[in-house]
Amino acid sequence: MPLVFASGAGAMSRQIIGITVFGGMLMATAIGILFIPALYLHIQRLREWAKSHKQPSDKDPQH
Repeated sequence: MPLVFASGAGAMSRQIIGITVFGGMLMATAIGILFIPALYLHIQRLREWAKSHKQPSDKDPQH
């Protein structure tokens, strides 16, 4: 966070690096907290749906 508010010689380049790092940390946190669990839940539901449609039903005659 100090890089975002840097001052003095070379401050502009340090601020740019600081903003990039800070933005990356925010995005990684958001992805880790929101996106990954939602994606896992979606894949789990899709897997359960596929499993339920793959099993033969009791109404089908055995050959």
